[in-house]
Amino acid sequence: MPVRIANNPCQNCGACCALYRVSFYWAEADTDQGGTVPPDLTEPLPPYLTCMRGTNQPHARCAALRGRIGGPVACSIYALRSSTCREFGVHAENGQFAISPEDLERCNRARAAWGLPPLRLERFLRTPALPATHVHRHRPPLR
Repeated sequence: MPVRIANNPCQNCGACCALYRVSFYWAEADTDQGGTVPPDLTEPLPPYLTCMRGTNQPHARCAALRGRIGGPVACSIYALRSSTCREFGVHAENGQFAISPEDLERCNRARAAWGLPPLRLERFLRTPALPATHVHRHRPPLR
């Protein structure tokens, strides 16, 4: 069940953008197909996927990430980001932020890989947990 938090800790981290491969269906980067992800920031993963440039390598870092890992960071294409990015991590829900336990685990794995302390929700809690109806059931696989 997701937990609501008062502010978005992702804007002071970026570890997931510099650890996991961000792959998604190729049409999300094809404007002729209605895609929004800028194609120049992607690379193909045949036969049906593409990924954010910079994330399909041993020392990953998304080409759209701006800032320093563990410091102020931002996605330079936030409004155009892929479904993988939209569905992972902290989400805005009803004017507040929320994160699922599964995403919190992945987040803390990425933070540990960068030598950052785990995200402790007690620092961010605002209200009790959301009802189960707010749980995002579909999660794309992360490497």
